[in-house]
Amino acid sequence: MRVLEIINRHSGGVSLAQIARETKLPQLVLARVMEQLNRANLATAIGPGAYVAGTALVLTGAVKADGRGQLHEALAWVRDAVGAAVYVARYTDGEVSITQYADGPATPLVEEWVDFRAAAHASAVGKALLTQLDYDGRRDHLSRHGAVRFTSHTLTSHRALFHQLDAREPNEPLLDLQEYALGTVCAAVPITAGPNAECLALSIPAPDPYRLQQAARILQSEAAAVLLALVVAGSASSGPGSGVLTTTV
Repeated sequence: MRVLEIINRHSGGVSLAQIARETKLPQLVLARVMEQLNRANLATAIGPGAYVAGTALVLTGAVKADGRGQLHEALAWVRDAVGAAVYVARYTDGEVSITQYADGPATPLVEEWVDFRAAAHASAVGKALLTQLDYDGRRDHLSRHGAVRFTSHTLTSHRALFHQLDAREPNEPLLDLQEYALGTVCAAVPITAGPNAECLALSIPAPDPYRLQQAARILQSEAAAVLLALVVAGSASSGPGSGVLTTTV
């Protein structure tokens, strides 16, 4: 977001060296950021090491349909990169909801055999949203949706669940290791594009810890790009009934 702010401020273009000076980002990190911004059409190269605002950034606030197209493209790219179905979920008015997803023939969605609203304690999506709530918010949710045991791996103790949420490192993905459904593992990372807690998640229909670990690392590295796409799509101003798309890509 700091890089975008700098690019937008320099309407005639800004050099990579200037961006580095203002952000103090390491060279490798900045290179990764610029790759993501270019891919999302949020920045455009105008010469060796010089950039201006990209088409998607210029259109922000003016053509929301284009912004949503950018979001769909971002999710499709992440889906192909992780080799799994990916989801964006939001916590609104005390409920978990999937607002966007990208799947495909080789990357099927997890079968929602229990409504995700009632399975926050057992799903990576739910955990990534609950971890962004305070203690009272978590207690309120679980008082309305009990911690039901779905599989032998499901945590039903509130204390154990809260410890799991609070003991994780700040950038560590939340995991569902066959807690929601046997034969499926999931990972999610918290992202926030507005006043409500949101997350980016993936599901793999195979209990393969190594594959999940690899996919979770990619998901984590691409979360910022999806967050930017959400901002461009106007997700921050969307709410229940405001036309948020639940779309397969």
